[in-house]
Amino acid sequence: MTLPEFITKFKKSLESRVEDLSVSITSGNVKDMEQYRAVVGEIQGLSFAVEELQSLLKRFDDDAEVDRS
Repeated sequence: MTLPEFITKFKKSLESRVEDLSVSITSGNVKDMEQYRAVVGEIQGLSFAVEELQSLLKRFDDDAEVDRS
């Protein structure tokens, strides 16, 4: 497995977790405000990680294009 493939799979895993947490909130599965804040915080952290991974993939692709030129 190449690094870009690993990053892509890991990013999809994080996105899946964000989706699961979002469904949990919208389905009313959060029992109190403390849990709500924890879930929202996790979503924010995961979303940041996904954005960073996307940025890394873009830089990797850009570097690969420069190398091919």
